Amino acid sequence: MSNFSFWDRMMPATKHLLLITVLCYVGQLVCGFAGVRLENALGLHYVGAEHFNLLQTVTYMFMHGNFSHLFFNMFALWMFGTAAEQGLGTKKFIIYYFVCGIGAALIQELVWMASLHGTIEQLDIAIAAGDVNAMAFKSQILDRLITIGASGAVFGLLLAYGWLFPEASVMFIFLPIPIPSRIFVAIYAVVELFAGVANFSFDNVAHYAHLGGMIFGALLLFFWKKRREI
Repeated sequence: MSNFSFWDRMMPATKHLLLITVLCYVGQLVCGFAGVRLENALGLHYVGAEHFNLLQTVTYMFMHGNFSHLFFNMFALWMFGTAAEQGLGTKKFIIYYFVCGIGAALIQELVWMASLHGTIEQLDIAIAAGDVNAMAFKSQILDRLITIGASGAVFGLLLAYGWLFPEASVMFIFLPIPIPSRIFVAIYAVVELFAGVANFSFDNVAHYAHLGGMIFGALLLFFWKKRREI
């Protein structure tokens, strides 16, 4: 008799997060057919934008840009989430996942603030001088900024996996050679930092948000370890 061992072996929180995220993507598709872009309401907007809502620091994690975006995040959630949940326990795992996701959102907001500081300052001067076009241009710039996806939380899970199981073997898809998870995590962090600093024009990935998920995850793990809770 066939069984769904892949599904059955998943821990409860990992399973439910995966299911909810997939259902949200289906909701995006259904709403898209009706001409409604759900990600515009639930994706993370710049804090100074008209459409920003504090709840977006959570809801953006459940929105995805396309199927491949969803697939790779959910594959990583399945791959690292079950082990991390086993190591942390379900309650701590849920807290950890959302702390990493919200932390990633905060870092992304800081990156936007830093990159737009000069532009917004100049536009505010023009607006104060009565330039109506400057006001419309500022609104257009701010409303255009939006990020979606569970990647920040997933990168936090990657860090947790490397922390909890440092000698476990992991392989890059393009390099099928097993390496310890702690080295795997370090390589990924360096790559994300390089990509964020390089800021390639063709790259539409929120690399600093990924690092933010790892940073907040590390802080929480250190906190729990200091309190001897893990």
